[in-house]
Amino acid sequence: MGSIEIRLIGQNDIEILTKYRIDYLTEMQGDISDEYKLRLHSELLRYFSEVIRTDTFFAFMAVIDNRVLGFGGMIIKRIPGDINRPFYLEGEILNMYTLPDERRKGYSSLILKELLNEAERRGISKVSLHTSKDGEALYRSFGFSDPIYPVLELGLPR
Repeated sequence: MGSIEIRLIGQNDIEILTKYRIDYLTEMQGDISDEYKLRLHSELLRYFSEVIRTDTFFAFMAVIDNRVLGFGGMIIKRIPGDINRPFYLEGEILNMYTLPDERRKGYSSLILKELLNEAERRGISKVSLHTSKDGEALYRSFGFSDPIYPVLELGLPR
């Protein structure tokens, strides 16, 4: 077995990123119809192509011997400023995903470390994420904590 490589995802990696995003969603939310899966695949390809091109998203993947074992990405949001700065950059980590047979080997930790290093390099001042119970200990070990102010959500009708 070769050594692990943590690699920045580019336009050439969008197909595998899309596949793993769908695998992640299926695992977290349940099976979807083949018809919807095709539609989602098409939309995700378009989405990832756009956000990588416009540099409002970046992602890393863990690779050994050309096999992608997992990935994680971050959306970059520009937030209006205040009396301290004219604007802020915030990051939101999404779909940290490792293949089921490769979990608990430290790959997510390596990916998360690279995401946070890249966030710092880009001047991102705050990073947030939603976590599963399985991932919570990992994120807390990196310093993630409960927000100071409660977070509320509202799902709007479509």
